Amino acid sequence: MNYEEKVEARRRAADSLLCIGLDPELERLPAGIPRDPAGVYAFTTAIVEATADVAAAYKPNFAFYEALGPAGMDVLRRLVATISRDIPIIGDAKRSDIGNSARLYARAALDVYGCDAMVVNPYQGRDSVEAYLAHADRGVYVLARTSNPGAADFQDIVVDGEPLYLRVVREAQRWRCAGTLGFVVGATAPDDLRRVRQAAPQAQLLIPGIGAQGGDLAAAVRAGCRADGGGVLISASRSILYASPASDYAGAARREAERLVGEMRRLAEAGR
Repeated sequence: MNYEEKVEARRRAADSLLCIGLDPELERLPAGIPRDPAGVYAFTTAIVEATADVAAAYKPNFAFYEALGPAGMDVLRRLVATISRDIPIIGDAKRSDIGNSARLYARAALDVYGCDAMVVNPYQGRDSVEAYLAHADRGVYVLARTSNPGAADFQDIVVDGEPLYLRVVREAQRWRCAGTLGFVVGATAPDDLRRVRQAAPQAQLLIPGIGAQGGDLAAAVRAGCRADGGGVLISASRSILYASPASDYAGAARREAERLVGEMRRLAEAGR
């Protein structure tokens, strides 16, 4: 089963488009959870246990684990190992490089830490992403139009009559790809999301920016889904992880995840 097949099988099984970001911040851990790697492991595994039946995917951001040193990276490895292999895991590290460096970044994320897909930065061009694209059973999400406020600084620059983010989308689809190619497009830019879907009608899209960043969920569902209702994961992190600062955090996370999944289902059904 390749990554495209795995994502779509999970979407149908869970009837969900929700990708849950596993981004633990020490200072935001709920009351009673130690502010250390052991606490992070307890917190994140509880979130996974509470949400596993409604999550279409999980997306750990490497930075939150790397900041804890070697013990934090061991937490990431152990956390990924607890997640059912039916659920896609997207490594969010946004790394690309040339030659052996990219090859080893890919090996670390995909083999050592067990991720099914990787988010990469295409700024250095095709050869900096080839090492990720070479894995036939894995996925690669190329940054296109991101959700952060400074995204427009470069991504909206006009190149040959179109914004740079669209140039990235069109060019990346020409690269030789053994695995599944996808793009990251923020829910905070719904018009740009619509243009990316038009430019890449079959690609997998990873859409961050709802919840704490204030992205438009309705627009994300309408513009992001393919004609077959798939091809999209909509990511939320902080609004789920920190739904409660108290001991009921896991239950609160589940309720927020269920709310988002229910809203996505309603929007997807209305768009058919």
